Amino acid sequence: MLYLVGLGLGDAEDITVKGLEAVRRCRRVYLEAYTSVLTVGKEALEKFYGKELILADREMVEQEADSLLKEADVCDVAFLVVGDPFGATTHSDLVLRAVKLGIPYKVIHNASIMNAVGCCGLQLYNFGETVSIVFWTDTWKPESFFDKIEKNRQNGMHTLCLLDIKVKEQSLENLMKGRKIYEPPRYMSVNQAAEQLLAIIQNRRLQGEKPEITENTICVGLARVGALDEKIASGTLQQMSTVELGAPLHSLIVTGTMHPLELEMLKLFSVDSSSFENNACQRTA
Repeated sequence: MLYLVGLGLGDAEDITVKGLEAVRRCRRVYLEAYTSVLTVGKEALEKFYGKELILADREMVEQEADSLLKEADVCDVAFLVVGDPFGATTHSDLVLRAVKLGIPYKVIHNASIMNAVGCCGLQLYNFGETVSIVFWTDTWKPESFFDKIEKNRQNGMHTLCLLDIKVKEQSLENLMKGRKIYEPPRYMSVNQAAEQLLAIIQNRRLQGEKPEITENTICVGLARVGALDEKIASGTLQQMSTVELGAPLHSLIVTGTMHPLELEMLKLFSVDSSSFENNACQRTA
């Protein structure tokens, strides 16, 4: 049996009882290590689970998936994913490979950022399409995610922005020369995401457009959701470019039309209460 086990958002103890039981009876346990991170390290997980974990990076999952499934037809193998197995990044390819090899599989779900964002008070059914904001480079500055945020806002919907993670990435030079040398991990902050959005707004104005999102659009910054030091801050997009939320992982929400209760909840986390005084995006029940 192949088990795909969600680990939740915070630390080792966030795994479900069902998930923990599955992990403890598996012969091999892989920890997916490229789409997200927990607030604790691999060693803490191993101590709590009582199992040695094998780190599965992007290269292994995408190029050596068959090695993950080796012997899963005769013994139990677990693949651990921070959050939910089908949350921010689906692992459908692994499931399809298992089915093709005649290996049964079981999914054990857990909380992910996709539903835990409700902690800020915005109602989950008022969210539109989720987007990913990637790190810009000097020569690559995509803006397609901005169009999706605008579309959501035009429809009155909030947008959850998942922020880029760079783990085990190679420089172009090392990649071209085939050198297995990796760059230090990088995690996008709410500040960086807000700065990129502000730059796009300026670009659109220079092109004669009137962006749906402005410096005064109410946004929410979230950090380490589910951990003891979870932090939430609400305010304008401009304020999000300077707010201090500390260590990763960060997420950003661009709000749409808000119900009065949503607005009241966001005020609990306001950087500056005056940000909400002239907000005209309330919706009656």
